[in-house]
Amino acid sequence: MKKISALLLALTMLVSLCACGGTTAKVPSGVEDGVLTVAMECAYAPYNWTQSDDSNGAVAIKDSSEFANGYDVMMAKKLCEANGWTLEIVRLAWDSLIPAVQTGQVDAVIAGQSMTPERMEQVDFAGPYLYATIVCLTLKDSKFASAKGISELSGGSCTSQLGTIWYDTCLPQINGADVKTAAEDAPAMLMALETGAVDFVCTDMPTAQGAVAAYPDMTILNFAGGSDDFEVSDSDVNIGISVLKGNSVLKDALDKVLGNMTKDDFNALMAQAIAAQPKN
Repeated sequence: MKKISALLLALTMLVSLCACGGTTAKVPSGVEDGVLTVAMECAYAPYNWTQSDDSNGAVAIKDSSEFANGYDVMMAKKLCEANGWTLEIVRLAWDSLIPAVQTGQVDAVIAGQSMTPERMEQVDFAGPYLYATIVCLTLKDSKFASAKGISELSGGSCTSQLGTIWYDTCLPQINGADVKTAAEDAPAMLMALETGAVDFVCTDMPTAQGAVAAYPDMTILNFAGGSDDFEVSDSDVNIGISVLKGNSVLKDALDKVLGNMTKDDFNALMAQAIAAQPKN
């Protein structure tokens, strides 16, 4: 009887282990076919943008005659080269990026996303693949161009991109600011500043650097290191690559490559992207 009981216990444990293994196997890596499908806006220079040809190493956008380029594309190409994958770019609106990962439409999102706790409840993140300081942009002839801290922006009208920590977390920290409706995307945010619809916008340093390259009448307000700066956490400024929850195979493959890159490597690649971005 004891032998039968022991046998039954062993079989029960084996079934349990197989079930656990089966659960893990249900989360596909997405790159079994050798293709890494990546989503981005293709409208968020210098992270990513759309162009008409394949110059400067641009990659074709799926179901389109156009091409994507930028820091995110450059990083995606490095990740694919290191793993022997083919890169496929899918163009989606900002609010559609995470759902695309969750539903399996794409394998990953490489689109300048902050690794916030809220997002980490929805997806897993590889990285960071960039560290981004939070800054403001204003016009050179603006009365706010000489501001030395966020308190000196009081009374000004402002906006930022919808669904970002810039709009949801940073702008509310400016006492007395007139926060306007969020811009749908980064180009709309910059156009609001360029046309005088707002006095300043909040964004991250790479986006700001790309903006002043395209709009010479803009200037960056960087309050980092001072006592009158935005209060943000590491998760707000660490930029990561989102993958499906539980997709440890893909996450680990991405992290293996990113772990061998330094902050200086990231910044050097971003400098290349800024130099290559369209100036209009």
